[in-house]
Amino acid sequence: CPQVPELDKATVRTLRPERVRRIIRSLREQGAAKLQVISDFDMTLSRFACNGRRCPTSYNILDTSRVISEASKKKLQDLLHYYYPIEIDPSRTLEEKRPLMVEWWTRAHELLAQQKIHKHDIAQIVRESEAMLRDGFKEFFDQLLKSNIPLFIFSAGIGDILEEIIRQANVFHPNIKVVSNYMGFDEKEVLTHFKEPLIHTYNKNNTVLQGTAYFQQLSTRTNIILLGDSMGDLTMADGIPTVENILKIGFLNDKVEERRGTYLEAYDIVLESDETLDVVNGILRYILTE
Repeated sequence: CPQVPELDKATVRTLRPERVRRIIRSLREQGAAKLQVISDFDMTLSRFACNGRRCPTSYNILDTSRVISEASKKKLQDLLHYYYPIEIDPSRTLEEKRPLMVEWWTRAHELLAQQKIHKHDIAQIVRESEAMLRDGFKEFFDQLLKSNIPLFIFSAGIGDILEEIIRQANVFHPNIKVVSNYMGFDEKEVLTHFKEPLIHTYNKNNTVLQGTAYFQQLSTRTNIILLGDSMGDLTMADGIPTVENILKIGFLNDKVEERRGTYLEAYDIVLESDETLDVVNGILRYILTE
């Protein structure tokens, strides 16, 4: 696609280049007024690694922070070691995984709620963390704002933390809507619970969005760019009444060789070990330039 030179990057793979070209052309022809972007947050808008070191997810930021006791850090780590291999195990079905994900998230939330975390600590916890948005994030967020394109962030992470990351990067614009796991505080602003609905990797779809007016308001925005980094992210657009075109872009951050085939079948464009938003920005630039 000569109009999007970023698609020639060495990190880009696709099984169906013709289809990709067709969708991108269609998105450009129909313009900004019909477009919306739906994105995961952790390891999609945020970086997976920097200088060979893993970057934290919104949960990691809290799990490893000074407000968590050493004993609880150990328990949270044990939960991760037990459940994460299940989450990414290609041999298990979604039916098997879903109840186990609910179990994991619920147990983690219960542990966190015992830590007496103060709401006013969150900004400092984020500041002290190694969280980073992907290179090119400013162009991405600002471009969507300038063209009045809604950005829907659908995350199984912690909403309070990820919002703070975006806020501290000075890109929390009014066109952003977040659905995530939010903390519930008491009158002293101490964490006591997490609010419903619980969102985990494999229920990011219309089951959690039913009854929300968000997609109804956007009924004319029938073209979607979807950004994710897991198989669970593929269903994020399932709450949308009418979809004309959808371009699915997947960040393949980890275990690249063994997961490549699955990702290429599922996503239109796969970005392998790419810590930037260059390709997404290039596509947006082409779609939105008069």
